[in-house]
Amino acid sequence: MASDLIWLGPLQPAHHDLEPLLLPLAGETVAAGFPSPADDYIEATIDLNGALIPRPSSTFLMRVDGDAMRGEGIHHGDLLVVDRSVGPRSGSIVVAVHEGRFLLRRLEGTPPHRRLVASDATSPAIALQGDDPDLLIWGVVIHAVHHLWKPSPQARVRASAIKRSPEAFGIKP
Repeated sequence: MASDLIWLGPLQPAHHDLEPLLLPLAGETVAAGFPSPADDYIEATIDLNGALIPRPSSTFLMRVDGDAMRGEGIHHGDLLVVDRSVGPRSGSIVVAVHEGRFLLRRLEGTPPHRRLVASDATSPAIALQGDDPDLLIWGVVIHAVHHLWKPSPQARVRASAIKRSPEAFGIKP
């Protein structure tokens, strides 16, 4: 199954800086192995725009449609932060334009033997052949936002009833 990407548009006009989005940052780390006691206070703040979007004028958001990159931890519905100013290298997760569609794959190899590989083992690799007009590396994925909490089926029904257009969130088609 292919992983298609849904275009969400640019983050903003290129000549503006993103406003800081300051959120509380706990002073303790969270243990992923053995638990450790945590303090009940906030030590600092973090600006998510600065942390996730270092170059706003070349950064775009895209939504994943499909599971071809599930083995890389990127799932259907995840939100990708894609930076077009980052040079792709072997091992990068990239957004490519292939046969007129956005495609999400891992770039492997070195020129002239590079290819785009899905992690689902069912999608064939795509060889990068010189100046192929039907294939372009469009940008490099620098972050993937993966939702862990899933609403109940009742909440999904309520949410779909009040579905908003992209324009309602300031996203231009």
